[in-house]
Amino acid sequence: MNPLKAFVGTLTATDKDVINKPSKSIHDIKIDSLQGQPIDLSQFKGKKLLFVNVASKCGFTPQYRELQKLHETYKDRLVVIGVPCNQFGKQEPGNPEEIEAFCQVNYGVSFLITEKIDVKGPNQHPLYEWLTTKAINGKQNSTVKWNFQKYLIDESGEFIDFFYSITKPTNQRITKHLN
Repeated sequence: MNPLKAFVGTLTATDKDVINKPSKSIHDIKIDSLQGQPIDLSQFKGKKLLFVNVASKCGFTPQYRELQKLHETYKDRLVVIGVPCNQFGKQEPGNPEEIEAFCQVNYGVSFLITEKIDVKGPNQHPLYEWLTTKAINGKQNSTVKWNFQKYLIDESGEFIDFFYSITKPTNQRITKHLN
């Protein structure tokens, strides 16, 4: 028998919880707003967080409308955070002022938008290192495949799940966690 399998078989549920515990809290990660102001993610303890890498010139860009709807419908228990990224087809080329104007004028966005970051690769922001790395988030590895991929975090900062771009923000796969 494989010694590792034999060892794992002796672990209790408590042992497994300790092994799968996040190595760092998402609430400790530093990121700035689109306007360059620090965002204190710990202020959102007690609410779910939905992180979405967004882009202004993408086929999924109309999802801004549904993200805004989620923001308005569940604002007492959910914080929607748009994270601009220009890594997929160069579909977010704008500067902060252009991104902000685009979101407000075209979709009435009033939810939080962060600074533009890299969500993958050698310059991956620590936020997306946490979201995509099981050793850090304690739950699951993933790769950001395209714009508008969504990551849902619970009220205590625990990773719930991620959803590819094709899953609309108001899809029941997401909203079942919000009701």
